[in-house]
Amino acid sequence: MNRPPIDAETDNPDITEIIQEKLLDAEMPGFQAEFDPFQAERLGAFKEDALSEKDALDSTIDHTAEVEDERD
Repeated sequence: MNRPPIDAETDNPDITEIIQEKLLDAEMPGFQAEFDPFQAERLGAFKEDALSEKDALDSTIDHTAEVEDERD
């Protein structure tokens, strides 16, 4: 898991313990563990690597053109 660097402010054993407890709770079926943005970042969650809207639309147009070429 890729975690952000830990400095003196974020190297807090209480925070680490809280995160560990929440991760254990999250494994319980039906339980919805909530993580604040700082905790989620510590866990490496929400790394944005999705396509932009423009890239997604461009790939759809390309795919449509390929399908039309195959039909000819």
